[in-house]
Amino acid sequence: MLDFFLEARDHLPFLLRGAGVTLELSSIAMVIGTILGFGVAIGRRSASRWIRYPLNVFVEIMRDTPLIVQLLLIYFALPEWGLTLSAFTAAIVGLSLNLAAYVSEVFRSAIEAVPLGQREAALSLGMSGFMLYRRVIVPQAGLASVPILGGYFIALLKDCALVSFISVNELLRHATIVISDTFDSMNIYLLVAIIYFCISFVCSRLIHRLEKHLTPAMRPIPVALTMEKEGVR
Repeated sequence: MLDFFLEARDHLPFLLRGAGVTLELSSIAMVIGTILGFGVAIGRRSASRWIRYPLNVFVEIMRDTPLIVQLLLIYFALPEWGLTLSAFTAAIVGLSLNLAAYVSEVFRSAIEAVPLGQREAALSLGMSGFMLYRRVIVPQAGLASVPILGGYFIALLKDCALVSFISVNELLRHATIVISDTFDSMNIYLLVAIIYFCISFVCSRLIHRLEKHLTPAMRPIPVALTMEKEGVR
């Protein structure tokens, strides 16, 4: 036990720098992946098969292949086709695209869960398709998606450990560097596990508070009230 505390005292600052990179990667990939995922969800509902089919193929490929393989292909295979990315950029691209495939399913199911009667009522009252999504569908689908997106963010924090395989200096790679110097894998990995737990626990509490904060503001808005606010007659 004493050895563990000594290792923590000596190496915790270095490991926390890696944890900072993990948080940065997760945050950027979450924002990009959520935006892309929403766009993919909308595209997969398109009447045009030229839009719908390629997006369906994209989702299937990203969901049916391991994330680590996708990262390795982006970092090592793309340069052979003339596109070279830094390790950090390749990690962002890989994590974002992988997340977008899963998030698109969340948004698709949330959008389809909005009662059809509300859509028909909004359209019959003169709402445009954009207004229908902005004022009726997105508020309800967004609220339903918040807990699931929060869970994906926690999972993304842990998936960031995979980017160490393409030389990104995040938490796990920092731990590997320390272990190569100290040969004390047990205590270092235990310390890494504690750091991951603390980050995930704090983030889960913040997501829970965000969900409670958003709930009153994102309750379904009656279509008639929406029309009145928008000045539609």
